[in-house]
Amino acid sequence: MSVELPFAPVDAVIRRNAGNLRVSAGAAEALARRIQEHGAALAIEAAERATENGRKTLMTEDFNVSAVDRSNVELPIAPVDRIARLDIDDRYRVSMDARVALAAILEQYADDIAAAAAKLARHAGRRTIKSEDIQTYFEIEQYF
Repeated sequence: MSVELPFAPVDAVIRRNAGNLRVSAGAAEALARRIQEHGAALAIEAAERATENGRKTLMTEDFNVSAVDRSNVELPIAPVDRIARLDIDDRYRVSMDARVALAAILEQYADDIAAAAAKLARHAGRRTIKSEDIQTYFEIEQYF
């Protein structure tokens, strides 16, 4: 599966949580893949809610959020739209507000993972956040 999300904004999200740590390109790629998987899964759930409500358009309420200010979102909207459409039927549309809401959700998700990855890198005595820190987060997270 190709990654729809550019690595640069994902790298920016990691860096804002990294403090004085460096960030490897592998970490940004690993996190982008995880964001994409999570976003596609959220879109499937949102499509189910839209169908239950007799709609073919995904709205912000289908993602269980209210309106989000686009200027506060680092992740680009067009790739997030493609992520939303990865695993849902072509008959669904995604409203602009829903795209922005999904981007905000995914950015918060990325922030949480990046902060944990930074802690893991520090704990390992490294000055660089690596892809293994992202992977370790998900290995540990499954127990909580």
